[in-house]
Amino acid sequence: MTRPALVDSYDLVILDLDGVVYLIDQPIPGAVEAITALRERVAVAYATNNASRRADEVAGLLAGMGIPVAVDEVLTSAQAAAAALAQRHPAGSRVLVIGTEALRMEVRDVGLVPVDVGEPAPRAVVQGYGPGVGWPELAEACVAIRGGADWVATNPDTTLPSPRGPLPGNGALVAAVRTALGRGPDLVVGKPEPVLFTTAAQRAGAARPLIVGDRLDTDIEGAVRAGMDSLLVLTGITGPRMLLAAPPGRRPTYVAADLSGLFDVDSARPVSADGHGGWTAVPRGDTLELRGEGDTLDALRTLCGVAWEAGPFVTVTGAGPQAVEALRRLGLVAGRGGQLAGRAP
Repeated sequence: MTRPALVDSYDLVILDLDGVVYLIDQPIPGAVEAITALRERVAVAYATNNASRRADEVAGLLAGMGIPVAVDEVLTSAQAAAAALAQRHPAGSRVLVIGTEALRMEVRDVGLVPVDVGEPAPRAVVQGYGPGVGWPELAEACVAIRGGADWVATNPDTTLPSPRGPLPGNGALVAAVRTALGRGPDLVVGKPEPVLFTTAAQRAGAARPLIVGDRLDTDIEGAVRAGMDSLLVLTGITGPRMLLAAPPGRRPTYVAADLSGLFDVDSARPVSADGHGGWTAVPRGDTLELRGEGDTLDALRTLCGVAWEAGPFVTVTGAGPQAVEALRRLGLVAGRGGQLAGRAP
C-alpha cells in the first residue's frame, strides 16, 4: 500500500513566512511551486511575527510572487497586538507606536489613537519591528513606560533571516529597552504565544492543523504550546546543530529541507529514536555515533531522535565514510573523524 505524504494527514497547513516562504522579499527556491500545489490538497494559512506589514500588504507580496492568497488567510503579530491593546484599554486611548505605519494602522483600526514620539502621556506603548526604528524611538518608549504606560511587544524574535544571514529582529530592539528599564514587556503577543495558530485554525474550521516554521523558539515552541504538530524546514534560522540541542518544548514533529517535504512520504514519519532510512545512532558515553548510509536528512532525523531521547551529547561522530560525509553535508563536522561540539550556539 502506498504511504501517504505528510500533508495528507492534516486539514490545514499554517505557514510561517520569513525563512519559510521568503527571505525579506524574495521567495525561497521552490516555495511558490510547493504552495501552489499545497493549495490543491489542503487549506492554507499564514502566521507571521513580522509586524512591519498589514495582512493585505502580506497578501499582495505573496500574490506578486505568484502565490494565490486571500487576505483573511494571513495573520500578523501587528493584528494580534492591536487586538490585545483594545482588550486592555478603552477606545480612544493614546498609544505610542514603535514600528512601522502598518502597526499604527492596526492600532487605529481597533479604536485606539496612535501617537508620535514626543507627544505627551500615552497610555500604552506597542513595540514592533521596523527598519527605521532607532535610538530616539527606543528612548521615548523608555520614558513612557517608566511613566506608567503599558508595554506590549508584538513578538520576541531576536533575529530576522536574510540572504546575508540573521539580522536584528524585534526581540533585539525589545532587549535594548528591557536593558534600560531593568524589566521586560507587560505582554508579548506573537509566537511562541499560540494565539496566531489557534485563530487560524478557528477561521478555517480545522480539526488537525500542521504548523510549518523555521524557528525553534517561536514557530515550534508555539506549536507545542498550542498542542499542534509541526514541521521544521531548514531554509531559515534553525540549522542542524541547534536542532540536535532542542529542549523538549521546542522539538518539531517532523523535519524537512524545505516545503517540498510536505509532499514527501519520508518526511511523514515523525522524528524517532528508532532510526530513519539506513541509519542508526548509538550513544557512547557523552558521544553520539552515526552509523549506516542513506539520505542525509534521514541521518539528521535519526540523530535528533536519539539525542532527544538519550542526550544531551557533547560530540557527534561518524562511523565510516558514509556517516562522516552525511555529517559534513549537515555542517556537523568540526575536524577530522567527524567530531562536533553538539551544543546549540
